[in-house]
Amino acid sequence: MVAIECQGLTKDFHVGFWRKRPVRALDALELEVAEGEIFGLLGHNGAGKTTTIKLLLRLIFPTSGTARILGRPLGAPDLAARIGYLPENPYFYDYLKCRELVEYYAELAGVPAGERRARAQEALARVGMAEAMEQPLRKCSKGMVQRVGLAQAIVHRPQLAILDEPMSGLDPAGRAEVRDLILELRQQGATVLFSTHILSDAEQICDRVAILKRGRLAFAGPLDAVAGREESEIEIVFRERAGGGLGLVRRETIAAAELWSRLEALRAKQAQIVSVNPARRRLEDLFRAEPAERAAGRGAGQGN
Repeated sequence: MVAIECQGLTKDFHVGFWRKRPVRALDALELEVAEGEIFGLLGHNGAGKTTTIKLLLRLIFPTSGTARILGRPLGAPDLAARIGYLPENPYFYDYLKCRELVEYYAELAGVPAGERRARAQEALARVGMAEAMEQPLRKCSKGMVQRVGLAQAIVHRPQLAILDEPMSGLDPAGRAEVRDLILELRQQGATVLFSTHILSDAEQICDRVAILKRGRLAFAGPLDAVAGREESEIEIVFRERAGGGLGLVRRETIAAAELWSRLEALRAKQAQIVSVNPARRRLEDLFRAEPAERAAGRGAGQGN
């Protein structure tokens, strides 16, 4: 089953004061997220990640195109209780305690009254807030508020969790905990769509990723298609002699057919060979690539 399906999803915003002009934030997005996978939505600030998420949640409305979630059209009445959502910058009522806030969201999601407190305590414990659940939100740090936001997104055990920059404001230990939580959600059968610009987080946990640039889909596919080995290219890491000693470490990618001649040339210069490996393309390389290069990658890795 397809958890999320976007067909030509487009959003224009009108900006300006006297003469408003349309600015396209999302351009004809075609995308599928399979049920039970962890899907990363990547892109620089302004790439269209948050716009996509808000369109899926009907917080804003498309200029054109359609989308479906869990086999239902956007806005279907039964979807709210099946989706958990963490906004990019969560803001909650300051005078509620953490537990009270999560209980309130459990009520909104239809959790029975007799289960709300236990569910809230369980969710807060899962995000590392067990000892602070009775603390008022006004006394919480940004990272703690982020954790409470995660708790309210999962308190009703959603089939689909949509998380907008879930690691924002967290230290490295907190980011690791959130990654573990996302993996746990998948093990329990949930689908997770999350946006991020922290590429290492995506590389560690995502089954597939999509990269947006200026509102357009630049790549969509499994991580193996991004970071797979390019057997036709070899990376040599070496240090050349300089001033009687060894210089800085250098990296050079060459065609496999040129390997032996290049190694002989380096040995002739008394360079120190550090390593010789098949070239491996990282997610960051595709993230920073020019559109034409990404388009070529999209053709090879689009499979859904």
